[in-house]
Amino acid sequence: MSATRYDIAAMNDQIAPPDIVKTAFSIGDVVRHRIFDFRGVVFDIDPVFANSEEWYQSIPEPIRPTKEQPFYHLFAENAESSYIAYVSQQNLLADHQQGPINHPGIDAVFEGWNGDQYQLKRLMRQ
Repeated sequence: MSATRYDIAAMNDQIAPPDIVKTAFSIGDVVRHRIFDFRGVVFDIDPVFANSEEWYQSIPEPIRPTKEQPFYHLFAENAESSYIAYVSQQNLLADHQQGPINHPGIDAVFEGWNGDQYQLKRLMRQ
């Protein structure tokens, strides 16, 4: 299940069950991975893990995150390529100081970079 920025904001304003962690990032935020060398911009948020069990088990156990936390869909990039990443909250850090991301998917979802985060296109807001 995916949630928009507005769904997450509404959820955070309510008292969340103990197994739901509040989101640390919003749609449009630029982040970087704590362990691996890549950055990205958040374009969707799952309040808890919502990918396949096969994908989850493919993560080496010593670094496998818990499922009971937000997971972020990112337009990601590293020095070699651009791709889509799915990353747990515990593995992300804010990174807007490094500037914008050069992912080809950004223009489909965002209007532009305001120096702090990407602005969602009006057509994407509801």
